[in-house]
Amino acid sequence: MRHPQRFEVFALSAATQTDLMLGQCVQFKPAFAVMASEPHGRVLARQCRDLGLTTQVLWGASALTMIAAHEQVDVVMAAIVGAAGLASCLSAARAGKRLLLANKEALVVGGDYFLQAVAQGGAKLLPIDSEHSAVFQSLPDDAGVWSSQIDKIILTASGGPFRQRDPLTLRDVTPEQACAHPNWVMGRKISVDSATMMNKALEVIEAHFLFGVRPDQIEVVIHPQSVIHSMVQYNDNSVVAQLGTPDMKVPIAYGLSWPDRMSSGAAALNFGAMADMTFESIDSKDHEQRFPGLKLAWSVLKAPAGSTAVLNAANEVAVAAFLNRQIRFDQIHAVNLETLEAVIPVAPQSLEDLLALDGLSREAASQVVRRFGV
Repeated sequence: MRHPQRFEVFALSAATQTDLMLGQCVQFKPAFAVMASEPHGRVLARQCRDLGLTTQVLWGASALTMIAAHEQVDVVMAAIVGAAGLASCLSAARAGKRLLLANKEALVVGGDYFLQAVAQGGAKLLPIDSEHSAVFQSLPDDAGVWSSQIDKIILTASGGPFRQRDPLTLRDVTPEQACAHPNWVMGRKISVDSATMMNKALEVIEAHFLFGVRPDQIEVVIHPQSVIHSMVQYNDNSVVAQLGTPDMKVPIAYGLSWPDRMSSGAAALNFGAMADMTFESIDSKDHEQRFPGLKLAWSVLKAPAGSTAVLNAANEVAVAAFLNRQIRFDQIHAVNLETLEAVIPVAPQSLEDLLALDGLSREAASQVVRRFGV
């Protein structure tokens, strides 16, 4: 740990990687470690006992919500991928924690309901996605003047591995090709989202809720070098940008130390050795054919409340089906589109409503996958 005098790890969570979790338990000696399922939890518990560790091993969703709201916790890093992380995010928000949000789906799925929990609990919500952290760092300190000074938020996108690929060949893309991101080493699901630019669609939705701007005040531009992480254009047409090496240590360190800054361990930019920075419009005909799913972000923000949750669920099902070679790469967008047409949501009023809508959307998406199956 880079700053042991400032931070102590109280609890860790993971899905299935018991060996990696065991190594972190040895290193950080947390009070709790939570695995997603009982079988993986029991394996980790046995491994911890064998090593004489005092870490208490738990498992399941209720354990996650417990550690997120625990009275000894000050800061929660919310990084569970997908809708699975929503309940623990809500738990931390209601408990008034500093919530470092790396799970964009909490806002995409939870929307205004999640923001209400943040407000009611008195939590401090800080974005950890590099793009949203960059926007946050480029905004005035006084949130009350955002709406009067901001013209638009500009999210940058690398363009993923297929930025220059002929759109007509995308049907032949393999999971291995889609997961080979040119700038980042990421999990398989987010790598596919980057290849389709659905990650950017979800980030547009997240930016709308995080910063309270209208959908038409959010723009996406392709910036392959990933040096400028995002920008804010003000009403005098000046633009404030946050730059840095593509390293998640920077937004994590900023979230932990805010409103101060501390050493992140990331390499500094070398402007003398930096390649040219280039930008491409997503509105070009070529990119519209290559990334058709991106425009769904603005569509669902104009649709009935809950439509963002439908899109997220459909995309999770579609990406999993592609990774399992059940559908083609170019059919991911078709699954998302047909699911949005099939599921007309009623505005969610509770976590149960959100989870029910998520389940309904997943079943609708699964039906489309079965029909498309290759």
